[in-house]
Amino acid sequence: RMPVPVPPADRRQRASAAFCLSFLSLVFSVTAFSSSYWCEGMRKVAKPFCTGQSKGDHCIGFNSPDVNSSSAVQYIWETGDDKFVDRKFHAGIWYSCEEIINEEGESFISLTADADRGVLWLSIVAEFLYIILLLTGAILMSVEMCYYSTVIDGLKINAFSAVVTVLAGLLGMVAHMMYTTVFQMTVNLGPEDWRPHTWDYGWSYCLAWASFACCMAAAVTTINKYTKTILEFKHKRQTLERSLKIKYKFPDH
Repeated sequence: RMPVPVPPADRRQRASAAFCLSFLSLVFSVTAFSSSYWCEGMRKVAKPFCTGQSKGDHCIGFNSPDVNSSSAVQYIWETGDDKFVDRKFHAGIWYSCEEIINEEGESFISLTADADRGVLWLSIVAEFLYIILLLTGAILMSVEMCYYSTVIDGLKINAFSAVVTVLAGLLGMVAHMMYTTVFQMTVNLGPEDWRPHTWDYGWSYCLAWASFACCMAAAVTTINKYTKTILEFKHKRQTLERSLKIKYKFPDH
């Protein structure tokens, strides 16, 4: 049974769908890469000493009201868990920020162990390449949508954009998995004063995987469009050969 020809309008719709998915994947990846909410959780932090008018459960107080007196003997009554307070934190590829204690954040790279730092840098490089390939694929798809020359040249651009998008998806998957491994190793083997008490993945991590899903959907749509166009060409060629045989009465062989 011969395949049904694909109308040009359907090809344009598939090209537009692939471009929108690729562009959405690019926006998601850039947003996730530049944010610091890949992981969120709680940390137990030692309470600071109360100074001046600061009093309450978030600092360690003294038994004497005259805090500045050097002759007074000061006693601290907090022991065990009373000496610590829970602080929210969030970490990304670049920074780990903590509520109140460290508003500016510290480098997440410096928190990782020396053995895992190379893997983290590989993850960062893979994320950069992932974004660059996504941008390249989106540009190629936009050129294909606005291309008014021969269909053969459009097919070449379509094939190249499909290869670039698939390669971008593979790099993105590897980068996300490497970061996940490094973060879990940092939680277990990182600095003791940083290790979180509880943690979970944040919205940036979900956005990064959503970018990967959109990237692979764009690749599948592009490959599907390429395959249907090739089948359409084969159908037209076979139809033309059959009509020529009938017209000139060529033998079947």
